Amino acid sequence: MKKAIIALDVGGTKVLGALFDDEFNIIQRKKKLTKAFDGVDKILNQISKVISKLLDTAKEADMEVVAIGAGVPGVIKDGMVLFTPNLPWNHYPLAKEIEDLFKIPVVIGNDANVSLLGEWGHGIAKDTTNTVGFFVGTGVGGGLILNSKIYTGNIGLAGEIGHITLNPDGIICGCGSRGCLESYSSKTGILKYIQSQIRHGRDCLLKDEIAEDSSDYILRSSIIKDALDKGDECMTEAIEIAAKYLGVAVASSLNILNPEMVVFGGGLVEALGNDFIDKIKAYVSLYSVPHATDNCTFKLSVLGDDACLYGALTMVEDRMADQRQ
Repeated sequence: MKKAIIALDVGGTKVLGALFDDEFNIIQRKKKLTKAFDGVDKILNQISKVISKLLDTAKEADMEVVAIGAGVPGVIKDGMVLFTPNLPWNHYPLAKEIEDLFKIPVVIGNDANVSLLGEWGHGIAKDTTNTVGFFVGTGVGGGLILNSKIYTGNIGLAGEIGHITLNPDGIICGCGSRGCLESYSSKTGILKYIQSQIRHGRDCLLKDEIAEDSSDYILRSSIIKDALDKGDECMTEAIEIAAKYLGVAVASSLNILNPEMVVFGGGLVEALGNDFIDKIKAYVSLYSVPHATDNCTFKLSVLGDDACLYGALTMVEDRMADQRQ
């Protein structure tokens, strides 16, 4: 019987899963809404549905799933989500919950770290030595490859680029702090900006759509791009603000780490493409020290939605290799 691995990307809006064979081929993908507003049990139920479907496929193909890997947002330590700003998890033993349900070993890591690991192992950052990743979606995640290894820090907190404080008197972030990068440059931050402009009486393109049910409205990347393409002033301003704060954060990472590559990924960046990266780069030049960008390339993720999946696969493989030693 052939061996297989299930990889998961659990985000604020979706749970994406994939079944990998032993040659790194994706046999099947499955996606469900996270339904974070419905609470902890509902999220676990959605994750379980994705895993169950992939297990059914493995069984039909006469494959044995030997491990499950998952990238999830937040601070992760020893299989536990200590904190995450976009899901109702606080000291939540996610790995154990999944293991108890399916009796399969589970390894989890911060989704942005895992996504960068995917790009480093299988994508645009392959074989780089020092790379920084910015992944922009519902939140803003970051990852660090230093000396050819993923760097997670003392308790797994390293790479929380989305929670760099850029304006100490700024708006409140989901993490409880003020003025975080995520508050301005994520889809959550962009939505809050649009909502504030609507409250001030501006005729934003999404005015009627958001006003109908703004409490759990999901601002999708495709909606953002459509509003930009139609020339909506509110969205244009929101994206310019997002690019500026990302530029400041990227500049700071260059000043501190001097990487050879910066990788941009996540749903928002993938929807807006290189035009958005060019906006960010313009601000990087304003806020970095001279020569910080020398021999540093700025690249769009090539794995897209699969970056976290390939990273989860790599994470599982590394864990299994360590156990064999």
